[in-house]
Amino acid sequence: MVVVSVAGELDMATAPQLQDQISDLLEKGRTRLVFDLAEVSFCDSTGLSVFVRAKNSTDDAGGTVRLAAPQRGVLRILEVSGLVEVLHTYPTVDQAVAAEEPALD
Repeated sequence: MVVVSVAGELDMATAPQLQDQISDLLEKGRTRLVFDLAEVSFCDSTGLSVFVRAKNSTDDAGGTVRLAAPQRGVLRILEVSGLVEVLHTYPTVDQAVAAEEPALD
């Protein structure tokens, strides 16, 4: 499990940097990712799309994406968009890392 700490605003200006980091991790075979969002003060649709793309890529590779410790505003965006369940969001990094893998049907 790789914990990726994200900080500041995640928007059109900064999302490409995170996408590049995710691509590097995936190229190295790191497909179990936890994004620590405790220091993210804002996330727009561009940021959300980075997480969705990461989930799709890790799913294809048999991995997982989990989000951890989002601040209230970011959590609200995840809830309104319906992504809080899809992206497996946890209150803390420790809970995200320790969570059991979802059962495959």
